[in-house]
Amino acid sequence: MTIQIENISKFYGKQKAVDSLHIELNSGELVGFLGPNGAGKSTLMKIITGFLAADEGRVIINGEEVSPDNHRIRQQVGYLPEHNPLYTDLYIKEYLQLTAGMYRLPNKKQQADRVIEMTGLGPEQHKKIGALSKGYRQRVGLAQALIHDPAILILDEPTTGLDPNQLEDIRALIKNISREKTVLFSTHIMQEVEAICNRVIIINKGKLIADNPVENLKSGKLFSAQQVLIEFADSINREKLTASLGISNIEQLSATSLLVQAPSDEDIRPALFRYAVDNKLTILTLNEQQTSLENIFHKLTRN
Repeated sequence: MTIQIENISKFYGKQKAVDSLHIELNSGELVGFLGPNGAGKSTLMKIITGFLAADEGRVIINGEEVSPDNHRIRQQVGYLPEHNPLYTDLYIKEYLQLTAGMYRLPNKKQQADRVIEMTGLGPEQHKKIGALSKGYRQRVGLAQALIHDPAILILDEPTTGLDPNQLEDIRALIKNISREKTVLFSTHIMQEVEAICNRVIIINKGKLIADNPVENLKSGKLFSAQQVLIEFADSINREKLTASLGISNIEQLSATSLLVQAPSDEDIRPALFRYAVDNKLTILTLNEQQTSLENIFHKLTRN
């Protein structure tokens, strides 16, 4: 199920929280949604889910426009907000059956049992929500977002405050869910996006500043540069290599190793290999360098 975000803008008084965003999400994608605090992530998510109306533009899901009054299309979307609102005095099963009733689902007990199994709540299912750990509360939030079996899942910082074990469990759960649904989730944990997402969207001050596959960002293609680490068995003459390749941006790391930066429109590695063959040099290492998503995020959002 596709989501088309067409020139969406949202104002809070004179402040423009979202600025003419145009994004398309395709069926089955797991998309990490990044941006500094106040970038407009939560506002856009609320607009996609229909909880908030845009001032300009529109969101279209499978050809149908989203609005706070369009309940039919909103039923195709599951939403876990940043501050997970739960009835802490209710038991897990009781809460999920109540949620199923709000969606007017038949067989409320069976629907609750289904999402309890899906989200791994089985061991805790007879407890009150108020007695649960942070990790299990997040699982309850995911269960309520999934109970009506939506085609689209919107998750606003679903892993905030979790310990490393809980993080790993929730990541695995989100990745498993994404096999059958379109998932958009915001986070401040870059390793999370690198680990499970196939696409990254970054916004800053309400504007779109990056929309790329994860591998494109990490390889440096976003900045039109490729970085390659090469190490030879013997000492290498940097000036001779520079003249041969016609590339000036070569950093000598040691007597035998260099870091070569070249435009990303042409892979520099074959040329380096030919240089080694022509000069009877032995290559010990030839690796394209990966940039951390955290460094890319800083570079894009600190301007």
